[in-house]
Amino acid sequence: MPIPKQIVPVILSGGAGSRLWPASRESLPKQFMPLLGNRSTFEDTLARVSDPAIFANPIIVTGEDFRFLVADQLTRAGGSGRIVLEPLRRDSGPAIAVAAELALREDPEAVLLVLAADHLVTDRAAFAETARAGLDAALAGGIVTFGIRPTHPAVGYGYVKPGAAMDGRVHMVEAFKEKPDAATAERFIAEGFLWNSGNFLFRADVFLAELKRFEPDMAAAASVAAAGIVADQAVGVSFERIDADLFARCPKKSVDYAVMEHTDRAAVIAADYAWSDLGSWDALWELAEKDADGNAVRGNARLVNARNSYVSSQGMFTAVIGLDDVAVVTTKDAVLVARRTVADELKAMLEALRSDTATRAIADEHRRVLRPWGSYEGVDRGDRFQVKRIVVKPGARLSLQKHFHRAEHWIVVKGTATVEVDAAVQIVRENESAYIPLGAWHRLSNEGKIPLELIEVQSGSYLGEDDIVRSEDDYKRV
Repeated sequence: MPIPKQIVPVILSGGAGSRLWPASRESLPKQFMPLLGNRSTFEDTLARVSDPAIFANPIIVTGEDFRFLVADQLTRAGGSGRIVLEPLRRDSGPAIAVAAELALREDPEAVLLVLAADHLVTDRAAFAETARAGLDAALAGGIVTFGIRPTHPAVGYGYVKPGAAMDGRVHMVEAFKEKPDAATAERFIAEGFLWNSGNFLFRADVFLAELKRFEPDMAAAASVAAAGIVADQAVGVSFERIDADLFARCPKKSVDYAVMEHTDRAAVIAADYAWSDLGSWDALWELAEKDADGNAVRGNARLVNARNSYVSSQGMFTAVIGLDDVAVVTTKDAVLVARRTVADELKAMLEALRSDTATRAIADEHRRVLRPWGSYEGVDRGDRFQVKRIVVKPGARLSLQKHFHRAEHWIVVKGTATVEVDAAVQIVRENESAYIPLGAWHRLSNEGKIPLELIEVQSGSYLGEDDIVRSEDDYKRV
């Protein structure tokens, strides 16, 4: 049956995902990674709102560093949408407010469905039906949150209690509760509470009116920031860039604290599908397929006399012997061994790592660093040299650039490189090399049909990534 109004998804995809360290880090957070299956949760979210009979093209709010990653995964998912770049993190309240302003200017009756890009929903049909079921209440002025029927007394989620019936499956909210301890969580379930998923369905004008009522400074700043958005384009991809100074005027506050805990329009619909915010290794273990001993294994690993454990091994072989109820996560540059249920302890450890200059990078950066043109990965490093493996996408090229403190050798191991050095262009084939003198303007391009792979050897007195001057850049980086 046709719905009375097409719903505009707003996908928030700028989070850091640090609770799944070391697999998820600031440089590549969990929403863009295939944690379960072959697609990222961002791609799963796009698929979940891809039915044009129900959903319009989404508004995707993300950070500057993730803009091309979002564009790539959006293209891979076969979708289209508006990519809005927030210049700094101000929590969910301002991000949603700007998206609501943008939607309202295109349609004064716009209905938004706010979703987190890093949540998992296993049943797309049930999700769509829940959105349908909540639409009339949203059109009537309710701010509808999706409440998940609890499967166990979780202490990592907030809870919401349904009150008086409003419309069909929708009830008014009687109470919101913060994350409880185990005993309180059991009591909440007995009293009919639902998990608060943090997904919301509402009319844009209603939300902005409530925001103006409870957070007038945020509402005003978000309105000005939305009006000041500048269209930007790079390598054929369109972005909408929020001005940093204007956005910084928005108070940093979540939508729960800004609106939901104060408004008398809060409503809840019980969702009949499995859901997780993937906020811990324990959550991944619960959702993953397990062997007869209750172990979930991803990657190249072997377990002996181990039970109820989660093991993820990327980049090397991992062996686990005689351990129960643990998470063992191996990447190319870091290993985590912990009780499966740790969350606060992991957060505290990351804060300690970030406070020390010797370990700051390992907290936030992967060894393999994604770039709009491809990626690079550190292989070896010494006092005055470092070795990288570089991959350039077909049809992509790096900026025209120079370095003041290092020279470079490029050895092609796959594909064909077009190399420009001080305006001289040469073709470098597999098992051939090029030399880039210190101070020379240079550019690397892949004009072929397959990925270009090369080994780069840098040598010099300073090898930091900030030793770079760009003259021309397809991606408009500084």
